[in-house]
Amino acid sequence: EAYRRRFGQVSGAVMVSLKGIDANTNHNLRTTLANKQMKVAVLKNSLARRAFDQTALDPLCDLISGPSALVWGGETVIEIARELITLARAIEHLTFLGALMEGQLFGADQIRELSLYPTREEAQGQAVQLVLSPGQNVLAAAVGPGRRIASILKTIQERLETDV
Repeated sequence: EAYRRRFGQVSGAVMVSLKGIDANTNHNLRTTLANKQMKVAVLKNSLARRAFDQTALDPLCDLISGPSALVWGGETVIEIARELITLARAIEHLTFLGALMEGQLFGADQIRELSLYPTREEAQGQAVQLVLSPGQNVLAAAVGPGRRIASILKTIQERLETDV
């Protein structure tokens, strides 16, 4: 029941194995993640399977084996994946088990791919940029020749002033 309360509202997360990571490194990992509003919980497999059953986290049940930890929170699962990949460069035994984002299950070998997805905010920015691009191109095409003519006229004016 405690697991259901704790993870009941969680809809996406990354699962990792912390096996072989010493206490100081584990503490530093948790602190780094906590500073980014990301949480880590080592799971008791049988309790996690029961708690995740028929919830948004249900697809993760297939990934639970051996020592597993769930990382959730932050802004998005993509940001969690990015942060964990960065940390994994320095933490030898940090192993990815998989991830769940918006109902889609990602295997351990797909975490890097997941980290390359744009976040919702990044995707919105890209969409706005795409919408504005044609207008910017039209404006540049319209203004470009005008600037060139103005430059030519200025050069002619300067030559006439030096000749006089």
